[in-house]
Amino acid sequence: MGTQQTPRQKKIAAALQKELSNMLQGTIREQGITNLLVSVTKVYVTTDLSLAKIFLSIFPKNKAKIYLNSIQENAFQINCDLASRMRNQLRKMPKFYFYMDDSLDYIEEIENAMKKPQNPIDKCEFLSEKQKNK
Repeated sequence: MGTQQTPRQKKIAAALQKELSNMLQGTIREQGITNLLVSVTKVYVTTDLSLAKIFLSIFPKNKAKIYLNSIQENAFQINCDLASRMRNQLRKMPKFYFYMDDSLDYIEEIENAMKKPQNPIDKCEFLSEKQKNK
């Protein structure tokens, strides 16, 4: 999954991302859950199309772990529901593995570090010796 994806993998990943987003948001609306946002940020499919790594961004952050665990526990049912929705597009549905996408948190940490008076980009004396040599 760390290598370059083929056009077929990209096309299947995009289709899965779109359908899964629609399905999750529809389920949230049907159950009447308010102030919850689940976004499918990225989908990676293996070359044999048997596994899919699905990255989710869940807001509010303080309940994200609870909702992610719930989604992971119901991965089989989500897989079955999505397979029935996409039966005319895919012959075989990959097995889903859900992960939390923390890239926005990482970006926020970098921005906060740059706003501090000890900004390592402006003043390299705040870097440790090990980091200066890189």
